[in-house]
Amino acid sequence: MSNSPFTPGIAPARLDRAEYAANFADLHAPLDDHEALVAADRCYFCHDAPCITACPTSIDIPLFIRQIATDTPEAAARTIFDQNILGGMCARVCPTETLCEEACVREAAEGKPVEIGRLQRYATDTVMAAGTHPYSRAAPTGRKVAVVGAGPAGLACAHRLAMKGHDVDIFEAREKPGGLNEYGIAAYKTVGGFAEAEVNWLMQIGGIRMLNGRALGRDLTLEELRGDYDAVFLGMGLAGVNALRTDGEDKEGVANAVDFIADLRQAGDLSSLPVGRNVVVIGGGMTAVDAAVQSKLLGAENVTILYRRGRDAMPASRYEQDLAASKGVRIIFNAMPVRMTGNGAVQALEAEYTTQTPEGLKGTGERFTLPADQVFKAIGQSLGDAGALKLDGRKIAITGAGRTSEAGVWAGGDCASSGDDLTVTAVAEGRDAAEDIHASLSA
Repeated sequence: MSNSPFTPGIAPARLDRAEYAANFADLHAPLDDHEALVAADRCYFCHDAPCITACPTSIDIPLFIRQIATDTPEAAARTIFDQNILGGMCARVCPTETLCEEACVREAAEGKPVEIGRLQRYATDTVMAAGTHPYSRAAPTGRKVAVVGAGPAGLACAHRLAMKGHDVDIFEAREKPGGLNEYGIAAYKTVGGFAEAEVNWLMQIGGIRMLNGRALGRDLTLEELRGDYDAVFLGMGLAGVNALRTDGEDKEGVANAVDFIADLRQAGDLSSLPVGRNVVVIGGGMTAVDAAVQSKLLGAENVTILYRRGRDAMPASRYEQDLAASKGVRIIFNAMPVRMTGNGAVQALEAEYTTQTPEGLKGTGERFTLPADQVFKAIGQSLGDAGALKLDGRKIAITGAGRTSEAGVWAGGDCASSGDDLTVTAVAEGRDAAEDIHASLSA
């Protein structure tokens, strides 16, 4: 994204400081002690709890809520961390409305689930605020494992391996660890530098060395890692952003949504971030929603999400769609970009309505134009250097608990072909791969 002061329509400091503070405050305020007890009391503590099945990390949700209800949040946190060492972040960013809370019996009976996400945050925050780490390392095994990527999958894998007594080196391309949690999630979901604090807390386990500024394919190769380490886990996420292949995509003011979100997350002063008056975001996932909502919160007058399919097909949950609408974001369904116009800098986006046919998605021929001085692309990302690894589409093919086509190499998270691109799913895959690596090294 260009920060040029000469780009028409794009400017910083559209709001006063009080407005920035209010707009980017915590989306869901933490529960206090009394609120947590009241919220926990609503749980039926189901014996065959559907919420556990709905959780990708299989946290024993009724147990940790019962532990909160009996005023032992530290025990509740241990129950959570046993399955999900990044339970604090997941409590903030998980789409609980489509996972555990959607499966809640209270949701089915009353349309109001137990607030599982906020209760999880209450428990994990209690322990992390105390600065204590509930785990210690096993006796050293003398084995070394390389983890590529310090995102959710890599961190979860590294922590579990360190617990088992292995030494772990994490190679991270960026200057700060955290991956998606640090660079790719809306600022109002994880305030106060929580992502960095969580990594620092996790590293207290010991046995993990963080090596920043080291990217696979640029600074190291998979062959080198396989030669230097007893096992390798790849959790580097997705590097490149897919191209629109639309006329005018190269105009000033057209940028990648992931870069915009990363710039915002790392900004020390939100008033320094330029934003357009008329912003269009192309895509339908969480990145699209996060970019659109934050553009509005930065002071954009008109923000529109353009999604080529219908509402039910939109990857972002209905909750996130409604959140965007509540912030003044307009969502246009069944429409695709055709071209971007303007003299050097984008000034308008021409789009075409779409329809689903037996031959696939096609344009109807009916077009419309949106004023746009800033356009963000949020149409997915592609894998970087995967060496000789077998691919499944655009991702690394895996079997079982993250085993790749190459012996001694595992993968998980967004770079692997395993499922949903969610923080909680990445944590589960990193954790399970670590267990499989440990079993392999112990055989």
